[in-house]
Amino acid sequence: MSKKIIAVVGATGEEGGGLARAILADPQGGFTVRALTRKPGSELARKLAKLGAEVVAADVNDPKSLRAAFTGAHGAFCVTSSWEQTAPERELTQARAMAHAAKEAGVAHVLWSTQEDTRRFMPPGDARMPTLKGKYKVPQFDVKGESDAAFTDLGVPVTFVRTSLPWETLLLFGMGSKRNADGTLDFVLPTEDQKLPGLAMEDLGGCLHGIFQRGPEGVARTVGLASEHLSGAEIASTLKQVLGQEVVYQSMSPEVYRTFNFPGAAELANMFHFMRDFATEYCAARDPVLTRELNPQAQSLAQWIERNKARFLRAA
Repeated sequence: MSKKIIAVVGATGEEGGGLARAILADPQGGFTVRALTRKPGSELARKLAKLGAEVVAADVNDPKSLRAAFTGAHGAFCVTSSWEQTAPERELTQARAMAHAAKEAGVAHVLWSTQEDTRRFMPPGDARMPTLKGKYKVPQFDVKGESDAAFTDLGVPVTFVRTSLPWETLLLFGMGSKRNADGTLDFVLPTEDQKLPGLAMEDLGGCLHGIFQRGPEGVARTVGLASEHLSGAEIASTLKQVLGQEVVYQSMSPEVYRTFNFPGAAELANMFHFMRDFATEYCAARDPVLTRELNPQAQSLAQWIERNKARFLRAA
């Protein structure tokens, strides 16, 4: 029996790449990968081809190429990258292009990687958080939430997938462990004492694969993924236990984090501000039990740190 094609947008990126590898690693799963990339000759694209993927040139800024790439596919994974865009409206245009392409190609099941539109919790006029880029509170979230309508309005059979803080982020954006003069490691997370849902990006692909395997039952549903909900202090404690290093958690408010002068600081501060002030709602929307049903191999933070111990010690 021939395998069903899953067209994967961003197949050489973190989310799409994880899904592509998960499908290709399961020869009995009933699916095969059509890897969409702007650079089919890149090293990452060639690696996917060696694993058995069909690599095709497609660009989310080119609707014609999307329609061609989705044609004949049973499923499609759609994602945009906020950090590659100069304006949120461009990301919205890309999401609409993917929705139209999926509709026109008759794709039976679409997974759309999205987030909450935080303006439903905190309108642009709310003074508790600065409004960015004219009308957004958390641009990298809001534009994805706003884009949900592009799929529903067209009647696309879609599952909305909300991801969590990638554990990999603990090595980035100044949140990773930093060595002090006395040999201790500092760890900073600007959500104060609130819990955060997290998930290793290398495990996300298995979850997405699991959603496709469940088929039509996922259509018109929102699925939130996380392996654990942990506070900054709990993350620091896990780092200490696994690394065998003294780790000091530096609790910081998003308001202070907002004053840091690095690219994207304002957007990240607003993101953590939202996660702090609406931690109950944000965590409740991301279910560790469901996550492990979809991907039984999803790692706890401790397991992920153990696998990446060398990276943490190098970063420190």
